[in-house]
Amino acid sequence: MPHTIVTDVCEGIADCVEACPVACIHDGPGKNVKGTDWYWIDFATCIDCGICLQVCPVEGAIVPEERPDLQKTPE
Repeated sequence: MPHTIVTDVCEGIADCVEACPVACIHDGPGKNVKGTDWYWIDFATCIDCGICLQVCPVEGAIVPEERPDLQKTPE
């Protein structure tokens, strides 16, 4: 099951982007409710490796399940 970046918790640090072996993490447009940049995971590409969870320094920014209700995904 793909992981999810919680849009309103993400702080745009992007350690996950560099670490992702399948390049499924992309920057979102604009700012989130915290006023920071944010990223999102392409569920169709994510291989559920968990590396993003390991490298993210922001507690609660990534959850180990597919939760489209927590992640804004650009159209």
